[in-house]
Amino acid sequence: MSVLNRLFFIAFLFLISCAKDNGDSPESEKPVVFAVETNGSQLPYMMVETPETIQNEPKIAANLRVFLNKSLAHETPIGIEYRGSTSYRMSDKKSYGIETWDAGGLDSPYSFLNFPEEEDYIFMGHVFRASQNTVFDPSLMHHYIGHEMYRSMGRYASRTQWVDLEINGVYMGVYQFMEKLKRDKNRIDIEKLTPLDTDAAAITGGYIIKIDKTAGENGLGQPLAYFDNNWGDDALYTANNSWRSQYDIFKQPINIAPYGAPYHPDQYLETYFLYEYPKAADITNAQKEYIQGYIHDFETALINDNFATETRTYTNYIDLDSFVDFFIINEITGNIDGYRLSTYMHKQRGGKLKMGPIWDLNIGYAKQGRVPVTDWIANYNVHISQDAWMVPFWWPRLLEDPIFKQALKSRWTTLRANTFSNASVLGRVTQTANYLKDNGAIDRNYNKWTGIAVDYDGEISILKNYLENRLQWMDQTINNY
Repeated sequence: MSVLNRLFFIAFLFLISCAKDNGDSPESEKPVVFAVETNGSQLPYMMVETPETIQNEPKIAANLRVFLNKSLAHETPIGIEYRGSTSYRMSDKKSYGIETWDAGGLDSPYSFLNFPEEEDYIFMGHVFRASQNTVFDPSLMHHYIGHEMYRSMGRYASRTQWVDLEINGVYMGVYQFMEKLKRDKNRIDIEKLTPLDTDAAAITGGYIIKIDKTAGENGLGQPLAYFDNNWGDDALYTANNSWRSQYDIFKQPINIAPYGAPYHPDQYLETYFLYEYPKAADITNAQKEYIQGYIHDFETALINDNFATETRTYTNYIDLDSFVDFFIINEITGNIDGYRLSTYMHKQRGGKLKMGPIWDLNIGYAKQGRVPVTDWIANYNVHISQDAWMVPFWWPRLLEDPIFKQALKSRWTTLRANTFSNASVLGRVTQTANYLKDNGAIDRNYNKWTGIAVDYDGEISILKNYLENRLQWMDQTINNY
């Protein structure tokens, strides 16, 4: 936060404090008035107040109050901004990123709703655009169900809580309040890596890298209208923010120059890895060389290993179990962005590369129409040609490996016995839908976001039908391995 913004923030807190002191009774004794009637809903109600216009970047000063059963449970200064790239452009209902701040406008960890203490959180809205008859997730639960299933596998997934959100007296709808993915002992649990960590042992971790668009890396200081049509920012890969695989999506050495213009004709062949932790501004050249070399050695081993033998060298570089679990969760949820976008991986100090956590499931569950429900999402490249973002060769290659397939079969058999039984998976959908309906969340949300008729019960039936059929197809396919 700049000095000017910090001074403005302190003045803002002073005004809020003065406003609370006016009147004959303390703030906690005054009846709270929500922008929408919640009728005894059990969803936390979150109120954001700010005198500034929310921007895409940077975060602006605000105050957040959280009510449980209309009683004030939390209050803290925050910074707030819009988040998302394609989802921001596509959706009338925006998502927001927030940081909890102290009275001086500095990051200050805070624990909401029994989440572990941290400062970075997200209000995730579902993509809704009435003018284009677009609803990516009419059930509202695509992210939630996937995260809960991944967590039930013993993996970290962003903790999630359904909330009602109000900003400056305007009801914004039902949101998922979520943890932002980042390095933290209660989130992605890897070692802190500083510029001084360059010796042979320390330089091995921790790292978080991702395969994704670059829109979140660009646009600082641009007016808000810029972000309505900034498609070129999605593919502004540079040597500062990323590096490119030395192999194309067909496992061949790539011979075109890296860091071309966004959407150049050969972009579909490329796979870029973004520096997520340490950030591009913080990672040293030596650390870049290490993680780039590590990924390249893994890719080379994966290509060169002879799968007709029992010998594998690619497993020297990756935690195979995490790859199996990541594959399973992307495939159950039909995550069309899986593997090629919003794809996180991390490496602990002295450890192997692990996939995950899972992220961005809003257009999964057969809502995408690009890959048949009777094929692996990992086979995206078979069905779609020359998308700007294709699935890296890793996943089709792993599906050629009998050892990977046997690991997949063993894990799948264990999960299907209980954790991913039909009763468990479909029961979770039923329980979530009933919770949202019983608390009036569906009616409140779709009364706010009108213009598209949504048959909610029908959508839940479609979601259940998809999951039941997908589980059956995965049974048949995996059991044949």
